[in-house]
Amino acid sequence: MQNIPSVDLRDFLSDDPKRKQKFVNEIGSAFENIGFVALKGHFLDDQLVDELYGEIRKFFALPIETKHNYEIPGIGGQRGYVSFGKEHAKGRKEGDLKEFWHFGQYVDKDSKWASEYPDNVEVKELPRFNAVGKEAYQMLEKTGVYVLRALALHLGLDEFYFDEYAKEGNSILRPIHYPPITSEPENAIRAAAHGDINLITLLMGAQGKGLQVQNHNGDWIDAIAADDELVINVGDMLSRHTNNKLKSTIHQVVNPPRELWGTSRYSIPFFMHPVSDMRLDCLENCIDEENPKKYEDISAGEFLHERLVELGLIKK
Repeated sequence: MQNIPSVDLRDFLSDDPKRKQKFVNEIGSAFENIGFVALKGHFLDDQLVDELYGEIRKFFALPIETKHNYEIPGIGGQRGYVSFGKEHAKGRKEGDLKEFWHFGQYVDKDSKWASEYPDNVEVKELPRFNAVGKEAYQMLEKTGVYVLRALALHLGLDEFYFDEYAKEGNSILRPIHYPPITSEPENAIRAAAHGDINLITLLMGAQGKGLQVQNHNGDWIDAIAADDELVINVGDMLSRHTNNKLKSTIHQVVNPPRELWGTSRYSIPFFMHPVSDMRLDCLENCIDEENPKKYEDISAGEFLHERLVELGLIKK
């Protein structure tokens, strides 16, 4: 496969069973074959997208001393600001050429997860920043729930199988700034080749070249979405849970041509995580003689901690 397939969530949301099944078949096939789709018909409107980009540009343009005030020690970068070069891909020492922000889950104080999730960090210099981030978070989460329902049907599970795990899940909205490149990078690119940790990732900002995905032949394909599309991919948790039936695809963000080094790039992935006590043990109906069980049993929380250590965000 040389292109990222495009699907329309409005097919799944329609009252027509044939359209709904069409969406299930299309996204299921895409996630089995390459692990990525471009999705139309999501719940983000243009005004919200424009406002969010405006707010994150203003935040990353703040003085570095101001941004460092929002870098919270001791939480593995799970909320607030993470400074340039701090995160690296699994297996690499070179830090990625990016800085980013984390919005996390919003729960009531009496939720069982309130003590596990750090508080979101308020940016006092930008009065609209947090409200816009929260609205975008919730619209992406809503979109992700329907995508997971379609995938549950594709896997032969109850349509609402993932709902209890996604509700109040440990999901992260990550606005990323890839600053202008000022000198020849030594073995570093904007985001080195990696697989995502989570169930699925919903990405805003794949409208220009930079994001590449690797097909099963090892070829790198440019993943470019239309203005009204999100790019959605399978994460390692879902790949593990389905015994690699749904494939977590390796992807990267490459450096631009030298003539564009002076430009910034922004992208906004939403990493959809389940609650930490979800079991990621391989589903029984994804195991057979041709596909024996590939992974040890583990919870989502245990797996996340392992990966944050590998990424350099948590120290052993």
